[in-house]
Order: sequence, then structure tokens, then C-alpha cells
Amino acid sequence: MKKKIIIANWKMKLSGKAARELIQEFIDIYQPTEKAEVVVCPDYLNLPLILQTIKDAEIALGAQDCFWEKTGAFTGEISPKFLKEAGARYVIVGHSERRTYLGETDEMVNNKVKAALAEGLTPIICVGETFSERQEGNKDFIIMNQVNKAIADVKLNEDDELIIAYEPVWVIGSGQAVAPEEAEHTHRVIRQVLVDNFKIDMINEKIRLIYGGSVEPANLKGFLAMPNIDGALVGGASLDPVVFNDLIKEIS
Repeated sequence: MKKKIIIANWKMKLSGKAARELIQEFIDIYQPTEKAEVVVCPDYLNLPLILQTIKDAEIALGAQDCFWEKTGAFTGEISPKFLKEAGARYVIVGHSERRTYLGETDEMVNNKVKAALAEGLTPIICVGETFSERQEGNKDFIIMNQVNKAIADVKLNEDDELIIAYEPVWVIGSGQAVAPEEAEHTHRVIRQVLVDNFKIDMINEKIRLIYGGSVEPANLKGFLAMPNIDGALVGGASLDPVVFNDLIKEIS
């Protein structure tokens, strides 16, 4: 049975000192549980620092993005190979903020997914509709298209895992999450796309579907009660060690 997973995305929010203080405060109150896996995704500069702090705490390290080449003349980018060597096990790809501010396309996301898997990293693929797409009634089509393009020609080996995070773009940072029933519907849509691309056993054992977007302790239980929601990608709530620990306690 797949464990639930809670992933903290710190975005570009914390300096080295602040990151060190936050993770230490969290570790001081965190009690690992067999029911949940915990992942922390700091910025690139803080990866070694955070790894050193969490190495004995049953917390996994993730990165917020990667490039699709191992090495080369790609100024400012980060190789999945380098991330693996730095101790990362997970990497977020296709976050809506990168799609919006940096012009990241579905094809780029697909290349990053393949590159991450090739290095033994677990991609966390973000998909989600904008408010205008939702108003136009195109939400399901948008989600299906994003997932299809992200996993195009992706082959999962026995040791590979994949995570798909549904994050409605219009609720990120708003403090207002969608209803758990709506998130469940969207996850069923995503699951149908997966069924068209992978064997059922692979989906059930190796792929987790999670929700992101204004997740907090008060609403997490409702999401986790849904049969197709395996965890959460957490932004703002992960920046408070007590609140983030409360999220984990909702699972345990």
C-alpha cells in the first residue's frame, strides 16, 4: 500500500539562516510516522544545508526544479544529475509559477520528467487550470492535456516512482482551497489519463496523486479522506514548523 506523502515547497522564501532555523524547529517537534512520507524542497543554495540537518530525521530532500540535460552550456540551470549527487530524491517540475513567469511549456516539462527519472529522481509533476480556463468550462480538458503531454513516451522501470500534483492555479496563495470532492473528481480525471498510458499495477504501486493549493491542517483531512488523493504539496503552511507538523499529525 502506498504511503501518504506531504511535500513542503519553500519556493524563494527563506535565506540560509531562516531555512536552518525553520527546519531545526520542525525536527524538534516532528515525530515520524509509518503512515506518511515527508519531503522538504528548499531552494538550490540550501540543499546541502538542509540535507545535513535532516539526514537522521526520516525526512527526504527534494528540489524545486531541474533542467533536462546532465551537463552543458546552460547558464543558470541545474542538472538532475547534480541534484541527485546533492542528496535530492524528488524534484518538482512544471509548477504553475514557472509556467507563468518563465514560459515553461508542456514539452519542457516532459523533457524534465524523463531527465529526472533517468537520474533516479522522483518527479513531482504539477498540473492545474487558471481561473479563466475554469470559467470557460475547460478545466478537465486542460488537466488531461497537461498530464498527457507531461508523461508522453515516459517509461517507468521497476524502481521508478511518479507523483502528479493537482494545483488549481487560481487558488495558490489565496487561502481558499477547492472542495475535497472537486479535487477527487480531478484526480479521477488524471487517473483515467494514467490508465491510458500505464498498467494498472504500475499506477497503483508507483504513482501517487496529490493535491496542492492553500492546504492547511483544517482542510487536509477532507482531502485525504478521498480515495484518489495520496497526499499534499504544501506552500505557505510549510513555512511554519508547527503548522507543517500539524499537517503530518492529521495523517498519523
